[in-house]
Amino acid sequence: MIALVAASERGRALAAHLEAVWPDARLEPGRPSEALPRAFADIGVDGIVCFLAVGATVRLLAPLLADKLRDPGVVAVDDAGRYAVALVGGHAGGANALARRVAAALGADPVITTASDALGLPALDTLGADLGFRLDPASDLAAVAAALVGGEAVALVSERRWPLGPLPDNLVRAGAAVGPAIVIDDRTMDLPRPGVRYFPPSLVVGVGSSTGVGAEEVLALVDEALAAGGLAAQSVGALATVDRRAREPGILAAAAERGWPLLTFPAERLAAVAVPTPSEVVRAAVGTPSVAEAAALLASDGGEMVVAKRRSAAATAAVARRPVRGRLALVSLGPGDEALIPPLAREALARAEVVMGLERYVDAVRGLLRPGTRVEVTPIGRERERARRAGAEAAAGGSVALVSGGDVGVFGMASPALEEGGLAGVEVTVVPGVTAATAAAALAGSPLGHDHCAISLSDLLTPWEAIRSRLEAAAAADLVVSLYNPRSRGRDWQLGAALDILRERRPADTPVALVTDAYRPGQRVVLSSLAAVDPAEAGMTSIVIVGSSATRMVEGRMVTPRGYAGRVEDAPLSRAPR
Repeated sequence: MIALVAASERGRALAAHLEAVWPDARLEPGRPSEALPRAFADIGVDGIVCFLAVGATVRLLAPLLADKLRDPGVVAVDDAGRYAVALVGGHAGGANALARRVAAALGADPVITTASDALGLPALDTLGADLGFRLDPASDLAAVAAALVGGEAVALVSERRWPLGPLPDNLVRAGAAVGPAIVIDDRTMDLPRPGVRYFPPSLVVGVGSSTGVGAEEVLALVDEALAAGGLAAQSVGALATVDRRAREPGILAAAAERGWPLLTFPAERLAAVAVPTPSEVVRAAVGTPSVAEAAALLASDGGEMVVAKRRSAAATAAVARRPVRGRLALVSLGPGDEALIPPLAREALARAEVVMGLERYVDAVRGLLRPGTRVEVTPIGRERERARRAGAEAAAGGSVALVSGGDVGVFGMASPALEEGGLAGVEVTVVPGVTAATAAAALAGSPLGHDHCAISLSDLLTPWEAIRSRLEAAAAADLVVSLYNPRSRGRDWQLGAALDILRERRPADTPVALVTDAYRPGQRVVLSSLAAVDPAEAGMTSIVIVGSSATRMVEGRMVTPRGYAGRVEDAPLSRAPR
C-alpha cells in the first residue's frame, strides 16, 4: 500500500489524482504531523508520498527513522507537482522506484540522489534481490559501497556466475577476498572485512519421515546435514518430500518455522530418480527407494547432490544444489525511432550483462546501456552463430540481451535463438515490439484494419516456389499483404514477380503503400496503386503493403475497413491515386 500525505488543497488534489489512478494508494486523513507517523508505523504501508516541502518532510521524518533496510521509502512532492524527490529508503525501501512512478503519473521530474543510481552502479542493498539473494546482516554495506563508488578495486568472490547484469569495471571477479569484497556463496565462511555477503537460494533440502515426526527432529536433522556440508541455512530455498507427507504436521511446521516453501512429488516420480543411497525398505513403505535424496534432486531442477542422506530416529534429510539459471532476453527494438522502443525492452537492456546483435541495431541502443555492459556485434547473415553465442552465454549463467529491429519474433532473432535449443536451464523472455509492418501501416493510414498476412520475399532461406505459393494463396484469400525484404542489390526481381502474382487477382487500382526507413532518418512514404507502383523504389529497409479488394483511399490515407455495416461512413471514398 502507498500512503499519501498532504497539507494544502493543491497537495490534496495531486494526492486525489494518485488515489484515483493507483489501486494501491490511499490518502491518509488528518494533519501531516499525525498522518505521516501513522503511515510510517503501519506494516501494511510499502511507501509514502508526502505532498510537502522537503524540509518539512525531513523534520517530520527525523524522529521516525530506524533502519534503512526496514523503513518504508518516502518521496516528497512539491505543491506544483514538478518534482518527486526520493528522500529515504531509496533502494531497500523502494523510494527511487516510487519517485519514478510518481513522476510518470504527475508529469513530474524524479529526483534521485543515491550515488549508485547517479553513477549507474548496482545498489548493494538490493543486489540480486530478483534472484532471491539474502543479504548477510553483518555486511558492511557503507564501506564497500564507498569503495565501489570511489573507483577502488572491489573483489567479486563467487564460484559460480550469476545473471547480475552489468557490473562496473572496478568490481573484479576474484578467487578470494582481497580488500573490499562482495561474496556470493551458499557455504558457511567468515565474512571478509570490509565485505558484503549474499546467500543465494541455491540449496534444496529433501526430507523423509515416519508418521508423527516432530518439527524439532526434522529441523535438527536438516541443520546437521547442512553443517556436514559446510552449507548456510540462509541459502535453503525449499524443503521437498513425497506427496504422502504433504500434510505431515511436523514437516509442515518445520517448513513454516524457517519460511521455506514445501515442494512435494508423487512416489512414482521419485522412484525414477537415480540416487546415491536407495533403500528397498523405503520402497516397500512408500513406493520409491528414496524420498530425501530423490526429492532434493527433483526439486533442484537438474542440480547435484551435495549432502547424501542422513538419518535420525524418525526422519531422513539430504541436500542438493540448484544450477544457476542464466537469462536470455530476446529484445524488440521497434522500427528505428528510440521513442518506439518499448519499456520492457529498455528494462531488459538495462539488466543485460551482454548485448548482442547486428551492429546497426546495437549502435541504436548504446545510449540505453548501463556502465559495464559488454557489447558483441556480428555482421548480417550470421544469425545462427549469433543465436548460438547468445544461448551459450545465458546457459553459462550470464544475463544476455539479443536484439532485433521491429519485433524480434517477426522475421527476427527469436526464432533462430529458440530453434537452436540448449536453453532448458535458461530463463527466456521474449520482449514484443512494434513490427516493421505495423510501423509502415501507421504511416500509410490503416491498411491492416482487417485480415492480413506478412510474407518475406527473401529467397535466401525460403525457396522461391514456396514464396510463390504463399503469395498465390494470399491473393486468392483476398488478404492485405505486407511484403518484407522486398528488394536488395542482389535480389532485384522478386518484388516485381510478387506484384504480378497479386495483379492476377486484384484490380489495378488496389492501393499500395511503399514505406522506406519508417521512423528513421530518410523516411519515405509512397502511396500508389497496384498498377502504378514502381518496384525500383523499394530496398531492404522498405515494407510494401498491398491492399485487399476492400482497401480504399480516404482523404489521402490507405484504409481497410473492419467489415462492419457502413464501414467507413464518415468520409467519402476514393480509389488509389493514379
